[in-house]
Amino acid sequence: MKQACRLATIFTAAALTFGAALAPASAETPLRIGFSDWPGWTPWQIAIDKGWFKQAGVDVDMQWFDYSASLDAFAAGKLDGDFVANGDGLSTGANGAKNVLILLTDYSDGNDQILAKPGITSVKQLAGQKVGIEVGLVEHLLLEHALTANGMSLNAVTLVNTVTNDTPQVLGSGSVAAVGAWQPIADQARMALPGSRAVYTSAQAPGLIFDGLAVSPQSLQENPQEWAKVIQVWYRVLAYVNDPKTHDDALRIMAARDGVTPKIYQRYVKGTHLLSLAEAKAAFVKTGKLTSIYGSDANADAFNVSNGVYKTPQNIADYVDPSLLDAYAGSH
Repeated sequence: MKQACRLATIFTAAALTFGAALAPASAETPLRIGFSDWPGWTPWQIAIDKGWFKQAGVDVDMQWFDYSASLDAFAAGKLDGDFVANGDGLSTGANGAKNVLILLTDYSDGNDQILAKPGITSVKQLAGQKVGIEVGLVEHLLLEHALTANGMSLNAVTLVNTVTNDTPQVLGSGSVAAVGAWQPIADQARMALPGSRAVYTSAQAPGLIFDGLAVSPQSLQENPQEWAKVIQVWYRVLAYVNDPKTHDDALRIMAARDGVTPKIYQRYVKGTHLLSLAEAKAAFVKTGKLTSIYGSDANADAFNVSNGVYKTPQNIADYVDPSLLDAYAGSH
């Protein structure tokens, strides 16, 4: 009942926020938001560079992290929100740092990859081999999906727990047959071991890995209008990325944030399916399919429990709140 009342309050506040005149931000301190080098999140650098948060009337402190470090900071209460893969939001919440997804930015469409050393050209050839994976995070989930799709189980390989940012060195050392990594780290791994190749990618499992903004329930309850304005800024950013007139400038900014050339970054963008407003709304519709955040979360929850990431299955509904997005969509 308390949850229903809270959602109603947030929805009402959001509807007012998305009116013709936005109320001034009321938060006394900035919203502290973590983001990292996933191509669905680096577009936020556009908003930072162009001052769009200030124009929207919201005080935001965007903090750049290595991804796993951002999860640690969020879990420690040092962030009010973090950009996460949906399964990682569940594991963070199950281990004490409750959070709720209020915005879906994208789903991985090829940028998450299982990369194998030269000579291995299929998932089946990984049987009996060592695979470098950050245990419990998204590439672990992708590896299980790849093995299952090929009639294998996780027991068919030996996992070597490896921080994703370290996978290029580990693959290059020859100590493992394959690693799991996302872009741009996957490209770094390829350069560390010439001839390595992807034997499975997230393009073969649309919706397996959704990405979005997870916020603390307390911050959401206290600052619904501010979070609503963050969503407003996201769709301004997305329009800038998608507009042919501004796409090149968007690429330049994102590439600079990641330290690569715009030409390289264009490939990363293609491997990330940035969700339109209509697609994001559709993904918030409750179904059991991977193309729904509810179905994707249920799949990730089952994975997390079976692999000991946490013991107790989570109530998926506690981790999803589309009310602010619904309010934004209703005004556009």
